[in-house]
Amino acid sequence: MEDGDSVFKGKKIGQISGDVRILLTGERVALNFLQRMSGIATLTRKFATELENTKIKLLDTRKTTPNLRIFEKYAVTIGGGCNHRFGLNDGVLIKDNHIAAAGNIKNAVNMVRLNAPFVRKIEVEVENLDQLVEALEAKVDIVMLDNMDIPSMESAIKIINGKAEIEVSGNVDLKSIKNLSKLNINYISTGTLTHSFKVLDLSMKNLTY
Repeated sequence: MEDGDSVFKGKKIGQISGDVRILLTGERVALNFLQRMSGIATLTRKFATELENTKIKLLDTRKTTPNLRIFEKYAVTIGGGCNHRFGLNDGVLIKDNHIAAAGNIKNAVNMVRLNAPFVRKIEVEVENLDQLVEALEAKVDIVMLDNMDIPSMESAIKIINGKAEIEVSGNVDLKSIKNLSKLNINYISTGTLTHSFKVLDLSMKNLTY
């Protein structure tokens, strides 16, 4: 089987050969990786299916397992999702704690612009329409609508009116994404893909000597 192929119960997905002692020594580690990444890809595929025939991109987050981020984010792409930032240096995302520390959105954006390269996009997380207006006045590139209900997001989209790209985040699951898919937005991000998946049940069987 290749990455991204669908599998079913009882399916043989591959064959390995070598020194049986080495195979048995590495069995658990290999299966742990394959089961986890297959679980992430499977869950991502379910989310991505809900966004078919839309322009919306499904994004992961940095809510990954320590030391496994590169593998888990790869699994997301296999499932049909896209990678958000791998690390803090991949893009500027001003969140609630940053805003609180800076005093307000305007201050936070201005401080970023003093230190970040001009080619780097600036995204700001907003939780209400007042913060949204402040972010737009600061001329940010992307606005993240965080934990808003559908009516609030619809109002926000009208206010943005093409002035910035729109990402939606916050408690996104397979039920809520159906409604979110109807919105005129660019991205939906969810940490669920990499922290709430179910591992795929795989095993290594039928060893011959």
